[in-house]
Amino acid sequence: MASTAAATETTTATTKRKPVFVKVEQLKPGTTGHTLTVKVVDANPVVPAARKARPGSSMGRPSQPSRIAECLIGDETGCILFTARNDQVDLMKPGETVILRNSRIDMFKGTMRLGVDKWGRIEATEPASFTVKEDNNLSLVEYELINVTDQ
Repeated sequence: MASTAAATETTTATTKRKPVFVKVEQLKPGTTGHTLTVKVVDANPVVPAARKARPGSSMGRPSQPSRIAECLIGDETGCILFTARNDQVDLMKPGETVILRNSRIDMFKGTMRLGVDKWGRIEATEPASFTVKEDNNLSLVEYELINVTDQ
């Protein structure tokens, strides 16, 4: 009897939930777990700064430079900058429509950037019918962290 109860608990714990798709205008600083369907408007590769070799570092394995691209993505409610890394750069071509799963908001110099880490996923999908609203760019809004003390 106890083994059947444990078996039903494990099957209910592994059932997948339906993704809740959000719009770009609903994104807020410091939030995670967003699933969006967006169009890539523009993609600009970022040249990494040259780094000095640290003394005592292992010379056995050479490090491969990471590829980074700043992509302007959006939907019919607004747009935001997306930081694509390594293999993600190949998927983020202008005009493509992608689904970003488990994305997060990173703060860079007081502005919001969208990113997908190793726990997230980027999937190419069929072209969307919406046009991107480029005049509502959430990455142009600057935020400032204010500490509030209780009095």
